[in-house]
Amino acid sequence: MAAALNEKGSAVPPTLVTPPSSSSSASSSILSTVASPFTSLATRFGNWKAGFNLPNPGSVENLQKEVKQTHLTNFIFDGARADLTKGLSVDPAFQVTHSFSLGSQSAPSSYHFSAVYANANLLLQGGVGDDGNLNGRLNRQWNSSHLTKVQASLTSSAQAQNMIILEHDYTGSDYSVNFKAMNPSPINGTGIYIGNALQSVTKNLALGLETLYQKPTPDMDEMTTSYLLKYTGDRKDWIATAQLQPAGILQATYWQKLSDKVEVAADLQLIAAPQRREAVTTLGAKYDFRMATFRAQVDSTGKVSALLEQKFGPSFAFLFAGEIDHLKAAAKVGVGVMIESTSLTPEEMGYPPQGYPSQA
Repeated sequence: MAAALNEKGSAVPPTLVTPPSSSSSASSSILSTVASPFTSLATRFGNWKAGFNLPNPGSVENLQKEVKQTHLTNFIFDGARADLTKGLSVDPAFQVTHSFSLGSQSAPSSYHFSAVYANANLLLQGGVGDDGNLNGRLNRQWNSSHLTKVQASLTSSAQAQNMIILEHDYTGSDYSVNFKAMNPSPINGTGIYIGNALQSVTKNLALGLETLYQKPTPDMDEMTTSYLLKYTGDRKDWIATAQLQPAGILQATYWQKLSDKVEVAADLQLIAAPQRREAVTTLGAKYDFRMATFRAQVDSTGKVSALLEQKFGPSFAFLFAGEIDHLKAAAKVGVGVMIESTSLTPEEMGYPPQGYPSQA
């Protein structure tokens, strides 16, 4: 074979090509042959399931989201409180908050400072209290399907325990999967591990399960499984959920949007254990005014509570809360203010410059 010549006319030695190894080719061929039926089955199952055009049912964490936003459980307070928030940046978002509370019957007076930084794919949140406790949160959105969350809490109290939570969410076209580890130890495997999944069966019905595995010591462990159900109306104006936990614990909720301003919700918690039988029912409603939101709630234990959030402008809100426990002949009252300020100019906040007409 004649040697090739380069631009200067010198001979270029021929390039040696190493033939592929026959053993590696045979291994790849055997592997593809063995995996082919499973790959084909998975592809056909995916195509068959996609043909139903089922919606994503949401996550297990947000199974009762609408009910919690209607009821007062996460909003009620007593005593006096003030939240002062200042925005330092819009894109990326960055703000700090000073929170004060005093005069509460259930908690001592406290001060808490927190900061939030967020952009399209990242959320960083941290805070410190006057008792020296630190807490932080990190949410990282890798793409439209994968979300990683990290939470940490450091306490200065000898009675409390430091906590770290590692969590990952996967959102499919018609299902959601979540895995969470609380204080995991790679040395002896202790910690609390939770895995859950929610799958749409029809366009209205979704079924799921949640498994909890806890190992407080290397020689002690326990595992329990709960079963979940979610049914959504055709117009998505009402949602019913049920969660059956071990030892005869059942929680059922119902939420309905009566109009653009009115939402109602009901919650039933039933315990049918051999040593304990108890049932608590909670009914609540939320009404949105133009510049205010009113929530009211009553339960079967004799508690009646209400919360009014009145906005006097985009940066100032006044809160008034009250709760009466008829069986215990007790009452709680709370007042609060929420003030938001910013050091940004209207142009930095995205508003049109002063003196210039806004463009449509």
